Amino acid sequence: MAVKQLYPRGDFPAPGLFRRVAGAFYDLMLCVALVMVLTLAYHQGVLRFIYGPEALQAMADAGQLDQDPLLSVLVILAIYGFFGLFWTLRGQTLGMQAWRMRVQQPDGTSITWRQSVIRVSIALVSWLLGGLGIWWSLWDRQSRTWPDIVSGTRTVVLPKE
Repeated sequence: MAVKQLYPRGDFPAPGLFRRVAGAFYDLMLCVALVMVLTLAYHQGVLRFIYGPEALQAMADAGQLDQDPLLSVLVILAIYGFFGLFWTLRGQTLGMQAWRMRVQQPDGTSITWRQSVIRVSIALVSWLLGGLGIWWSLWDRQSRTWPDIVSGTRTVVLPKE
C-alpha cells in the first residue's frame, strides 16, 4: 500500500511580503488568544487554588500580579511551543495554512525543533526592529527573511490543490 505524501515535492516559489505579513497577522491573533487563555487559566486556576479567591483579589488590587516571572516563562514557552509544534509536525501554522505557505528544510522536509527555536527568536528580533528582518526578503535574491537565513530553512508557497 502506497503512503500518500502530505506535501507535494518540488521547487516552489517564496511568498511575497504581503502574504508573509498576512500570515503573521493571523498567527499574531492566535498567539494573543493563547496568551489570554493561558493567563486566565494561570490566574483563575493555579493562583486561585494556591492563595484562595480573597487573597488573590487583594494581590491583584495591590499590583502584585503585574510582573509574575513564572507567568512570563509560561507565556514564552507557550509561544515557542505553538510555533514549534506546528512547524515541526506540518510545516505550517494556522496563518500559514490560510495563505498556503509552508516552512521547510531546503529538501522539502519539516524543520527541526532547533530550527524552530532559532526561527522564533530571530523573527522576534526582526519584528522588534520594525520588521526589518521581514522586509529583507525584498532585497534577498532568494526572497528569504532573517528567520529563513539564520535557521537554514525556506518559506514557500504551496500550489493550489
